[in-house]
Amino acid sequence: MNYQSVLQFTANSITDFDRLVSLETRLIEKLEDVAVVGGHDFGSDKFNIFVLTNERKATFTEAHRIILDEAIPNELRSAYREASGEDYFILWPLTLTEFNWSGTMSVARIYRKLLNGPLVFLT
Repeated sequence: MNYQSVLQFTANSITDFDRLVSLETRLIEKLEDVAVVGGHDFGSDKFNIFVLTNERKATFTEAHRIILDEAIPNELRSAYREASGEDYFILWPLTLTEFNWSGTMSVARIYRKLLNGPLVFLT
């Protein structure tokens, strides 16, 4: 997979958490042919879902459609980077000028596990 995308939602309650975990499950089901939904993290009023793909724009378009179909009320931000890169490029919203991700999960470590064996999340 050449790209890692982050779908980032505002979230600060257990209700938000449950809703977004359910969305993550739906994304796993619907994106399985084009992407690997590689887990999530939750904290600092944000819920991040990680997606590995070779088709960053098409995958985001499909993920965004699913988010709209599921009527997720949480604010969405999204950005991507090359799997081996450090700089994020904004996908959504188009007016966003800065994207911050300060989670504890190392995307590089997730990617490495995908290449070398079963997906295992390390913290």
